[in-house]
Amino acid sequence: MSECIVKEIINGRRLSRADDVSFLLTEDLGELCRGADEIRRALCGNRVDLCSIINGRSGRCGEDCKFCAQSACNHAKIEEYPFLEPDEIAKDCKTHADRGIRRYSVVTAGRALSGAEMERALMAYRAMKEAGGIGLCASHGLLSQEDFNRLKEAGVSRYHANLETSERYFPFICTTHTYEDKLEVIRRARRAGLSVCSGGILGMGETWEDRIDMAFSLHELEIRSIPINFLQPIKGTPLEDMQPLSEEEILRSIAVFRYINPDAYVRLAAGRNRMAESGKKAFCSGANAAITGDMLTTSGNQIADDVEMLSAMGFDL
Repeated sequence: MSECIVKEIINGRRLSRADDVSFLLTEDLGELCRGADEIRRALCGNRVDLCSIINGRSGRCGEDCKFCAQSACNHAKIEEYPFLEPDEIAKDCKTHADRGIRRYSVVTAGRALSGAEMERALMAYRAMKEAGGIGLCASHGLLSQEDFNRLKEAGVSRYHANLETSERYFPFICTTHTYEDKLEVIRRARRAGLSVCSGGILGMGETWEDRIDMAFSLHELEIRSIPINFLQPIKGTPLEDMQPLSEEEILRSIAVFRYINPDAYVRLAAGRNRMAESGKKAFCSGANAAITGDMLTTSGNQIADDVEMLSAMGFDL
């Protein structure tokens, strides 16, 4: 069944909530992944998009997200520090640009970056923009419209705001802000002229229906950069005892997001380093982007290793 749907998607069909998408869960995994890879090649080509992030402010977050080591509501042992010096961020950005990374994001813990720390962030973005050579992304929580406008003026071109999970399951993961808050952030970012990067975390106890629902929500929001994280249970968080997803479940999930978002960058994020060969099979299952280098509070994949692997696979970097 998926073979016919693959051809239809390549020819312009887009799956919707009204369609029977049960084949995404019942189709042979190998066949489903081959179809996802065919869609990726036909509609996105062989370019793979690599980006890197820096943890600009760590810990002491008042939000109660159950997956997060940086939440003050949880008890994970992490390094905590205020917003980094702008020069330190700019230097790290240049290092990544020199390694061929196309996008660089500053990510901060907390409900929203504000006050003196926002001013320092704007200084960092202006310095990175002046240096050039790399696209600038930001992830600073639930900002005001004015702050989004200021980020745009400072050189930021993309804002990251994960939906995290389905609208149904969101209240089980976080209660200090809402799914609607997430949608409003996306609307504000776009009003400021920023593109949006938005995805979520799989393996938090959600159902397959929740994953499919999130994939459709991202499609309906016309998101073109979709980071998919796979929960790495962290001691001291409410999800510390969750069983990590199997590689088979991860590959099916990547394929699902490709079928529903056929022309997006499906971006492998946290959890990839648990997969065999740095997630090589995922890049044959619909993925065409990745966060490379260290994550926020977990270790990621090394840039040089990713470049070598993806180049050998025939991807354009």
